[in-house]
Parts: sequence; C-alpha cells; structure tokens
Amino acid sequence: MALVTTEKMLKDAQAGHYAVGAFNVENLEFVMAILAAAEETKSPVIMQTTPGTIKTAGLDYFYGMVKAAAERASVPVALHLDHGDGYDRCMQAFRTGYTSVMIDGSHESFEDNIALTKSVADAGRAMGVPVEAELGKVGGKEDDGPAVEGESPYTDPVEAKEFVERTGCTSLAIGVGTSHGVYTSDPHIEQSVVKAIRDAVDVPLVLHGTSGVPDEQVAEAVKNGICKVNYATELRQAYTKGFMAYMAENPACFDPKKPAKEGMREITELVKIRMTNLNSVGKAK
Repeated sequence: MALVTTEKMLKDAQAGHYAVGAFNVENLEFVMAILAAAEETKSPVIMQTTPGTIKTAGLDYFYGMVKAAAERASVPVALHLDHGDGYDRCMQAFRTGYTSVMIDGSHESFEDNIALTKSVADAGRAMGVPVEAELGKVGGKEDDGPAVEGESPYTDPVEAKEFVERTGCTSLAIGVGTSHGVYTSDPHIEQSVVKAIRDAVDVPLVLHGTSGVPDEQVAEAVKNGICKVNYATELRQAYTKGFMAYMAENPACFDPKKPAKEGMREITELVKIRMTNLNSVGKAK
C-alpha cells in the first residue's frame, strides 16, 4: 500500500486506548528491520528521521526507502519528520512527500513557539499533512543539539490547552520527565501530568525520549493518554550490538551485508517487543 498520514493512525489509537510505535530510521537496514517487525505483529508503524539523520543522505533518500517499504507492506506505514528544526525544513519535508511532520519550537518562548508552530500547521493543513508540535522540555538532546538542563521538565496543562487551540497542531509532544539519549539515572514518567494534559486537550499526545524507560511506565502512560511513542537510541544500540558481535566473531569478513543482517535481527526483535507492548494496552482495558 502507499504511504499514509499519521492522522487516522493516531485517532484510532486515541479511541482504542493504545499507542502507535514511532521508530527512527538511520539507513536501509533499519527500514527493513522495522517493517519486518510491523508485519509480524500486524501493527501500523511510523518511521521517522531527524534533521541530523537527514544530513547523511537527504530527505529524498529516506523518502524513497520508506515509500518502497510501504508499497510492500500489508500494514499502514507513515513517514514522519522528527524534531523539524525550522519552517524551511518542514516545508522541504512536505514537498518531498513526508506524510507527517513535527515542528519543534520547544526551545523558543511560548509565544514564538505558537507563531512558528501555527505557520507550519497552517501549511500542513493546506497540504493534508498532520503536524506534531512540542510544548515543554524533554531532557537530554536530540541529534547533536544542546541538552536541556535546569528547566522544569513538565508541560503545563493550561498552556497546552491554549497552545493547541492557537496553533492548530494535530498532535502534541509533551514533557513528562523523559529524556532523549541514554539515561544516567532511573527514568520516571510523571503520570499525573499525562492525565492532566489529556483532560485539557483533545489532540493525540506523544511521548519522546522513551528508550530505556521501563515498559510498565510506558504502558501506564498509554493508558493515561499517550497515543504515539518514539524510540531512537535503543534501536541504534541494538543494531550496533548485532553488527559488532558478528565482526568480533568474524574479523576477516569484508561483506557488510553479513554483520548488517545481525544488526537488523536485533532491531526486529526489539521492535516486535515494543509494538506488542503498545498494542496490548488497549486490549487489556
């Protein structure tokens, strides 16, 4: 089937009290491994790229790979720009064919974030492409950007309501205590914040910085209103683990497909676990 937008995916998840997994892809092997997991678990899937990843090849390369995956798939596949770093980047993604875009104005002031997000959301609406926004601070750092330190990690529910109403964004990434990258202390999701924001807004909510967060915390957040859950760091770790383990056992290997296959296997097994957990939340209600 063709690439689809995230709009129906997330609305269905919101109604069914489960979440859709969104997985960052770094190369062709990531795309193939994630698709294999989605097919096996019969799950809709969002594949996404950050600006840092895009710099290695370009929006068009990743669009081509994920489009090919979607056309082979029996499950819905969306291609999402993760942490879009400005209006121009989002417009490039729209023009390339991405079927979902995030504009990240969370490092701006509240009013500047609203203005930036509204400009992208207006363009997305005209093109029929949903737009995710971020309000609040997710700790750590995405790509090679500055880490967020010394600020409240939580999104204000009152601000969230105003933000959604004024911007027209179709989904909202919120700060609930998670962090990008590798955790250096035990992660904790503040579930009361998730509930309060869910009660304040009507758009699907997104959880960033999920790699390393215990499954039971993620499941509880999904029960409380999260509809899209992002994973990136742990996929990179899984792929590298499989690749390096193969090379350690076969140091004379010069065929990159062989260690890459082991990296893919690690990703597929990990993503299957994550998708099964996200799907099971709604079934348990």
